[in-house]
Amino acid sequence: MTRRVLIVANPHRPGTLEAGDEAARVLAASGIETCTAYTPGVSEPIEAAIVLGGDGTMLHAAQLTHGTGIPLLGVNLGRVGFLAEIEREDVAAAAQRLADGDYQVEERGTLQVTVTRDDGSVETGWALNEATLERANRLRTLEVALAVDGLPLSSFGCDGLVIATATGSTAHAFSAGGPVMWPDVDALLCVPLAAHALFARPLVVGPGSSFQIEVEASSSSAGQVVLDGARSIDTGRGCLVEIGRGEHTVRLARTSDAPFTARLVKKFSLPTDGWHGERARTTPIGREIHGDPEPSVRTPGNGAAPDEDG
Repeated sequence: MTRRVLIVANPHRPGTLEAGDEAARVLAASGIETCTAYTPGVSEPIEAAIVLGGDGTMLHAAQLTHGTGIPLLGVNLGRVGFLAEIEREDVAAAAQRLADGDYQVEERGTLQVTVTRDDGSVETGWALNEATLERANRLRTLEVALAVDGLPLSSFGCDGLVIATATGSTAHAFSAGGPVMWPDVDALLCVPLAAHALFARPLVVGPGSSFQIEVEASSSSAGQVVLDGARSIDTGRGCLVEIGRGEHTVRLARTSDAPFTARLVKKFSLPTDGWHGERARTTPIGREIHGDPEPSVRTPGNGAAPDEDG
């Protein structure tokens, strides 16, 4: 059977086409065909996909291959790039790892979104990172009622709400003040946006739970649900938005076994000098971590300065 790899590229990123050509040459040398267009049910079999761009391109590739189980290997040509872990200079090596089957697959949970309008019509969608209920009129407040598992929790005016997966916790939800969730945390996150309420804190629920959001009939603004910042569903007054765990996962190909903590530190350039530096060694726990011996006790007789009381 012919092996075939899909290349998904963002043509607006500098160097993307050159990176795609480089990956295609490496794969061709291993007898693997490449393609740049994909139609489910027509383009199969696709063994994997190399995605060249930023996280937006990764989200586009996830939408393109949704429900197929095709692993996505991301090459970061953007800025932060949490989903695309490989940097531009490593594209050839990553393509060779893909050809050799030398990678691991991470399963990332998704969201299933159902919008029921007051006329009975229903529209559905899905998201990998987040589904955001936003106000359609930027000059007005969105009035909502929030429930968990069908039980009412609170009602308030706001700019919107972000419902995110663990994968999406470092995206829009993070910018709105939500917590960072490690990718293996199987949970859903709700972060209100500029809510006019005393109780408007981020909420984390288990994978079997779901959020229900009603757009109040008296709301000053209608709403819209934005899926991964790319697709939208109109939600007029009186709409019910239900968001729960999605049926299909997104499979990410990983060539590095670096833990998420290391990726978090690298992507945000977090300072860690206090942990590995001298300050960590001056305390008992620091000496234990680094295996340092106990400091010798110095007395006035062996050259140490006397303390102030003696």
